[in-house]
Amino acid sequence: MKIALKIAALSVLSLCSAASASDAPRFSQFAYDGHAQEQVKVGPGQYRNPILSGYYPDPSVTRVGNDYYLVLSSFAHFPGLPIFKSRDLVNWTQIGNAIDRPEQLDFTGMRTSQAVFAPDISFHDGVFYIVNTCVACKGNFVITAKDPAGPWSNPTWLPFEGIDPSIYWEGDKAYIVNNRAPAEAPRYDGHRAIWIQEFDWRAGKMVGESTQLINGGVDIAKKPVWIEGPHIFRKDGYYYLTAAEGGTSVNHSQVVLRSKALRGPYIPYEDNPILTQRDLDPTRANPVTSSGHAKLVQTQNGDWFATFLGVRPYEGDYYNIGRETFLLPVTWRDGWPIILPKGQPIPFVATRPRLPLGTPGPIPTSGDFGYVDGFGGSTLGLQWVGIRTPKTPFYRLDHGNLVLGRGTRLGDLTGVPAFVGRRQQHAIATMTTTVRFTPDKDGDCAGLAAVQSDANYVFFGVTRIDGKPVVALYTADQGKERLVASAPMTAGPVTLTIRADGGTMAFDYAGAGGKRTLAGTVDARILSTKTAGGFVGTLVGPYAWVQ
Repeated sequence: MKIALKIAALSVLSLCSAASASDAPRFSQFAYDGHAQEQVKVGPGQYRNPILSGYYPDPSVTRVGNDYYLVLSSFAHFPGLPIFKSRDLVNWTQIGNAIDRPEQLDFTGMRTSQAVFAPDISFHDGVFYIVNTCVACKGNFVITAKDPAGPWSNPTWLPFEGIDPSIYWEGDKAYIVNNRAPAEAPRYDGHRAIWIQEFDWRAGKMVGESTQLINGGVDIAKKPVWIEGPHIFRKDGYYYLTAAEGGTSVNHSQVVLRSKALRGPYIPYEDNPILTQRDLDPTRANPVTSSGHAKLVQTQNGDWFATFLGVRPYEGDYYNIGRETFLLPVTWRDGWPIILPKGQPIPFVATRPRLPLGTPGPIPTSGDFGYVDGFGGSTLGLQWVGIRTPKTPFYRLDHGNLVLGRGTRLGDLTGVPAFVGRRQQHAIATMTTTVRFTPDKDGDCAGLAAVQSDANYVFFGVTRIDGKPVVALYTADQGKERLVASAPMTAGPVTLTIRADGGTMAFDYAGAGGKRTLAGTVDARILSTKTAGGFVGTLVGPYAWVQ
C-alpha cells in the first residue's frame, strides 16, 4: 500500500478542469464486475487461462524455493512494473510495484505506450534483480531488492544498445542476453539480433566482449522479424535460448535454439515455433491470438511451465483490455521444449501444476469476478495506477472518499492527469462510482474515464456546458474529442455506470431525478489496440479537471 502514496499529481481529459480543497471532486467507492466472452467450466484439478486477465503483458517468471514471482510490463503508467507472487502458478497476488518513487524513473513527456516494457526478474545470493528497458529514459537498467515487495533500488544504467534484457546466472557469474542491432547493416525492416555479454553484478557493470548469438531469427533467409525477449537456461548439458519472433501482434511466436556452449553456436529446433496461433483459422470461436514472449520455469517437482502473453479479441483483431498472461505446461520431446504443438488452440482450461494448492488473493486475477474498493485507509491499493510520473500528490483518501486535486489535461505530455484507474480485465464489464461535484465553470468536470492512450479515451461524468450543469459523455479518437450526449442534472451525488460489452459501451447515471441511460451501444473500438495503437490496455477510474 505504500506504493499508492507515490502516485502523485495526475491530470485529465481535454474537455474539463481540478478544484480547491473545499470543492474538490469526491468519489465514494469504485465497483467492478467482469465476465469473459468464452463460457468455460473448470473441473477438479484444473485451472483457467488467462491466469492474469487484462493488461498484464510480457510476463517474466522466476522461482525461489517454493515461491513464484511474476513481473509485467507497465509502460508509462505509474506506479510501474507490477510484481505478483504465487505458490502454485495459478493463484496470484500482487505484492508490489517495482517502480514506485519519482526519483527512480521520470516518465514526463512520454506517451502511455512508451517507458518500461519487457522486464525480467531473477534471484541470486539473497537479492532479486529486474533488468529492463526505458528507451525514452537512458536505455537499459537494473534494479535490485532483497524483498520482491520492495523497496527496489534506483536504476543502475547499463551501456549496451537494444531492448528486452534478461539475466542468465551460472554459478556466481551473470550474463545479460538481449535484443540489439545485428553485426551488419540491417537487411530488412525488423532485422534484429540477440547478443550476450557478462554482467559484473557486484560492480553493476558490463564486462568483456559482446557476442552475437542469433542473427535475424531462426532462419535469416526467410527474413524473420523482431527477434526479442530472449531467455537462456541450462538443461542436460545444453544451453537453451528461447525468444519471441514475428512481432507482438497476430504473427507472434516463440522459438527455441540450443548449444553446447554458452556463446554458441546455437542450433534452432527443426520444428519451430514451439508456440504460436498465427496458423489457426482467424474466424474460429473465442480465439486467443498474438501468443508469444514466453519464459520457462522449472517447478520444485521437476516439471516445466511457461508464462506467455496472448490476447482475446471480441472480433477480428479488436481487443480493448490489452495483452494478458497465460500459463501452459512444457513438454520435452527429443531434448526440445514444446509449449503447444502446432495447430492446437491455446486452451482456456488446463491441468493444474503438481504443486500444493495456493491461496487465492484478496482480488481475483482469473475467470469471472468482481470487487468493490471503498477507498478506506490512507492509501490506494497496489492495483491503482495513473499516467506518467507524478511530482506531487494529487489525491487523498478522506473517510471513505477519494478526493482528486489538480492535474494537466489528458494528452498534455508535459504533465500528469488527475486520474487513477484500474485495468478493465474482461470484455464484458460493469464499472461504477458515485461522484459529488459542482462545476463552477464551463469545462470543469469529474467522473469516470476509460483511458487507452493520451489520444484515445472516454469521459462520462459531471460538467458544465453553456453555464448549466449536465451529465455528459465525451469520446476522443486520435485526440479529436466529440460530445456524444448530455442531459441536465440535479444537485447532489451522481452514480455513474459504464457497461462494456466487447466493442460497445453503455452509460447510465442515477441521482435525485432517478436512473437513466445517457447513451447505449456507443462504439468503443476507439479503446482497442487496433484503433488506438500502442501496447497497453484500457484503464477505468475516477478523473477530474477543474480550472
